[in-house]
Amino acid sequence: MSESPKQFPVLGVPVHLLDDYSGWLSTRLNQKLGAHVVTLNAEMAMQAEQNEDLASIIRKAELVIPDGSGVILYLWLQGHQQQRCPGIELAESLLRQAGQLGSTGVFFFGGAPGVAQKAASVWQEQLPQLAIAGIENGYLTPETEEELKQTLAASQPRLILVGLGVPRQEFWIAEHRYLCPEAIWIGVGGSFDIWAGIKVRAPEWLRDNHLEWLYRLYQEPWRWRRMMALPQFALKAIAKRLV
Repeated sequence: MSESPKQFPVLGVPVHLLDDYSGWLSTRLNQKLGAHVVTLNAEMAMQAEQNEDLASIIRKAELVIPDGSGVILYLWLQGHQQQRCPGIELAESLLRQAGQLGSTGVFFFGGAPGVAQKAASVWQEQLPQLAIAGIENGYLTPETEEELKQTLAASQPRLILVGLGVPRQEFWIAEHRYLCPEAIWIGVGGSFDIWAGIKVRAPEWLRDNHLEWLYRLYQEPWRWRRMMALPQFALKAIAKRLV
């Protein structure tokens, strides 16, 4: 059985410290052990500090990865030379594993109508053996949500990608993961948009220099209010280092 990884607190919520997150999840898949994967960044950590329900969900997750550069800065200031693990890259690694296995059903849930379908089609072209268990957009009526729950319970996919944005996707996973207890559930935010070609991810040199957030702000300037959490988080990280 896969052991629980070492963790370190960031503003009261844990981050798990591993060299190979994908490998750890692969073991969970092979052993039919479910997991909720949280992709923690500075904005989510700040939200969790103000929202105990969200904080509780993060604490209960089997795996919390350092998705954002702010979280990496926090860890480095506390003496942990942890490498960043972008959630989109972890999800891509899991999809490739599922494509190689063939029998691991994958469910795409979230995004605007048609986006998850396009994203799934792109992956199906790359991985012909990928077993897609289902696709559903994130704009559900009570009736279609009930149908979705029935579909998940009946099909029992092993990898469920939920793109509803933070924190909605975390709450949705926590509420519904009982439907597929052996599945790996991961909140993928706007990854469907990138896979579908609607948006473009930051160039590699920006990602390598921890500036992916800046490119996202350039693409989505309306996010500037939410981005104000970043300097606040940085100040908290520095203050923690000085204590």
